[in-house]
Amino acid sequence: MNNNSYRTIWISDLHLGSTQCQADVLLDFLKYNDSEKLYLVGDIIDFWSLSKKMYWPRDHNTVIQKLLRKARHDTQVIYIPGNHDENVRDYDNYVFGDIVVKNSDIHTTADGKKFLVIHGDEYDTIAQCYKWLAKIGSEGYDFLIWINRFLRIIRRWFGLQSNFSLAAYVKFKVKNVVQFISDYEESIVSTIKDRELDGVICGHIHHAEMKQIGAFLYINTGDFVESCTAIVEHFNGTLELVHWQKMELPRIDNDIPEVKVLG
Repeated sequence: MNNNSYRTIWISDLHLGSTQCQADVLLDFLKYNDSEKLYLVGDIIDFWSLSKKMYWPRDHNTVIQKLLRKARHDTQVIYIPGNHDENVRDYDNYVFGDIVVKNSDIHTTADGKKFLVIHGDEYDTIAQCYKWLAKIGSEGYDFLIWINRFLRIIRRWFGLQSNFSLAAYVKFKVKNVVQFISDYEESIVSTIKDRELDGVICGHIHHAEMKQIGAFLYINTGDFVESCTAIVEHFNGTLELVHWQKMELPRIDNDIPEVKVLG
């Protein structure tokens, strides 16, 4: 299969250094998708997890090598740190191995739309004001992801859909979490209303989304922990939300990952 080629790709919340990172799916995505510009939209390395337990398997190292290789071979790679790798924010505008660190950026699409690119924890009141609570919530989320591994095996045994996400299910069954996601989206969009922008591209809450809020586009990249999603820009400026699944069998032309298109 030939690689998909895009003008821009956005990925976030990889959580390298955490047992929850789906590095095999991420490597598959990086292998089959190329772009002129690649945004790493925060929580790329999970220093919270690494501070508790040193976990760095070979495939996590391969991800770093793959990103560095892309940066060396004509892909402009921009690293926008998040709250799990917030210590990298001290190096705003530094260049490491051809990867540029920026705390935020303005991206202009091929059709002239301007987007603020940020991780998004800046607009999460819990992450900003109650970091201890955010860390407890992160551990609870990790626990759900851990349980989900076993649920997927069981569901596969019974012939059910194996990509079920327990964490996502809980998110949309708990009213307060649904309200939090809505408030988070509204909070980010409200900050750009007085700026000459068409929308925002962020991550942080592990909930991939593309939707219109008033006159602005709210776009969330999702993650490579449970949903394995990315945002891509075609050369005409069209944006897509891509749900990537690792293919064990050789791919054929009509075997295309699910996408959501926003022209």
